[in-house]
Amino acid sequence: MLYYLFEYLDKTLDVPGTGVFQYITFRSALAIILSLLLSTIFGKRVINYLRRQQVGETVRELGLQGQVEKAGTPTMGGLIIIFSTLVPVVLLAKLDNIYVILLVVTTLWMGTIGFIDDYIKIFKKDKQGLKGIFKVIGQVGLGIIVGATLYFHPGVTIRKEVTKNNIVVVNATQNTINPVSLEEKSTATTIPFFKNNEFDYAELLAWTGDDYQNYAWLIFIPIVIFIITAVSNGANLTDGIDGLAAGTSAISVIALGVFTFVSGNIIFSNYLNIMFIPNSGEMTVFIAAFVGSLIGFLWYNSYPAAVFMGDTGSLTIGGIIAVLAIAVRKEMLIPVICGIFLAENLSVVMQVMYFKYTKKRFGEGRRIFLMSPLHHHYQKKGYHESKIVTRFWIVGILLAIVSIVTLKLR
Repeated sequence: MLYYLFEYLDKTLDVPGTGVFQYITFRSALAIILSLLLSTIFGKRVINYLRRQQVGETVRELGLQGQVEKAGTPTMGGLIIIFSTLVPVVLLAKLDNIYVILLVVTTLWMGTIGFIDDYIKIFKKDKQGLKGIFKVIGQVGLGIIVGATLYFHPGVTIRKEVTKNNIVVVNATQNTINPVSLEEKSTATTIPFFKNNEFDYAELLAWTGDDYQNYAWLIFIPIVIFIITAVSNGANLTDGIDGLAAGTSAISVIALGVFTFVSGNIIFSNYLNIMFIPNSGEMTVFIAAFVGSLIGFLWYNSYPAAVFMGDTGSLTIGGIIAVLAIAVRKEMLIPVICGIFLAENLSVVMQVMYFKYTKKRFGEGRRIFLMSPLHHHYQKKGYHESKIVTRFWIVGILLAIVSIVTLKLR
């Protein structure tokens, strides 16, 4: 809203200094500052309110060090992240931008699913929370909304240079012919580490006939659904010890923020020879607010945690990261950017599959890890929570750097 106010003051009344709100970098800086302040100041009030309402975590006995002491710690702290993200976005972002709208919808949608899950666990005294099938239905529903919007909405385009066989513009003053850049609908994405690194999902249907591109949504939307479901569940599994999910997520989102800024800026995208995505740069404001809220949440969630984010926060975080990666056509980098989420997911899958296989073959189930997800394995080995979290953060930073390097390393 402030964006539109200052735009009016600048263009209509010509008030000095108000034009600075046109710059994404300025509004992003304000967004991260405001979200940090909101999450730290508002966060304390939320925690006190949750304590008064006795919204405490019910801890299952898993034989982990320091586990018993966490019983009764307020949960649903994801409300702090959601509130501290959305307020700066509403104030500072262009609310008619389709990418911003999608991210706001994602935040509210996944936040609602997570809130229902936490509510059932706490107030209905059901440790299982929302049944898995309903979570999946919610994630699939969001995937359909995001996939259909990105595919069909006219404001979601990419820009490519026109070849010599197409339209050209003659520069009369310099007597040169310059290629024209046109915006076009496309399901193209980026394959990391390859020189000619663009791949169009529509090509998977090339065998169906000449009009195969008209049916690309049959491939694109299911892929979006899979990514959103996988990443949101990965974030959910990572939320197991103090500060782990919030810290690793902040690192991943910062990396995605770099991709978003350069992909939405025609100068940087041209210099780096990457896909230019018109209007996507506005997501940088959302990302800044999101990063600020995650870091501010760490003020209370770092060891020993005064509040847990619960599924309200973890499912929301995973959904936002997935949509960001898809929107900037970097979803194939998710295994690197979200390497911690992937490791946590794989540890659970490997543990379950190996246990079932050995039980069927030997009559007794065996385990690869002392306990899954992976962070619990290290807890069982005697590592302190703070050491595990710090080392996971370090690995996350390395993965983020590798991801950013792919801008030039092909």
